[in-house]
Amino acid sequence: MKILIAEDDQNIRKGMAILLEQEGYAIIEAENGRIALELFVQHQPDFIILDIMMPELDGYSVCREIRKLNDDVPILFLSAKDEEIDRVVGLELGADDFMSKPFGVHELRARIKAIAKRYLKSQGTNKSADEFFNFGDLTVYPIELCAKRNDQVIELSLREVKILECLYQNKNQVVTRDMLFDYVWGYDYSPNSRTLDQHISKLRKQIEIDPLNPVLIKTIHGVGYRY
Repeated sequence: MKILIAEDDQNIRKGMAILLEQEGYAIIEAENGRIALELFVQHQPDFIILDIMMPELDGYSVCREIRKLNDDVPILFLSAKDEEIDRVVGLELGADDFMSKPFGVHELRARIKAIAKRYLKSQGTNKSADEFFNFGDLTVYPIELCAKRNDQVIELSLREVKILECLYQNKNQVVTRDMLFDYVWGYDYSPNSRTLDQHISKLRKQIEIDPLNPVLIKTIHGVGYRY
């Protein structure tokens, strides 16, 4: 899922990009409204985070132009002002949501995740096999970005779901680090990267009964992992 972040404040833009990349999204960055519009046409992102006050073209103008090209792509407005008129104008232009600055990491993650669920549902099929799969004693629901163990619901990121999918599709086989990087990230990382290990560690804390003695995701030292 590709997200376009249009925000002229570099610190805010980079902070959002890092957070959302960790969640598994592909990020496109624009520092002003004119570049945002050009990147939208070029990359056709699945979701847009759009600051209202930007140089070259403001967020309202960008939203208006995007809606001429695409009625469906979700748009989340960001504004330093928490005024009703901003929300009204943004929604009338076709925005799907509105968030006031400053905002918290958890709020941003929750709003993006809600959009991601709608996006995954729109991309899904009618095959039951695509709606869920069993991973040990867990039932994983990719479209819902969660797993369930009895009555317990475990929230997952898009990247965590992809890791489980890759391991599930290669059950009882060793999945190399390169295979996981290619499937989950879409490109090769440096062999020295700790990124995958950190994601596996976090995932184990969420899904293993005893994360220190994992039974679902086994480490194959020097090679990769196995389900």
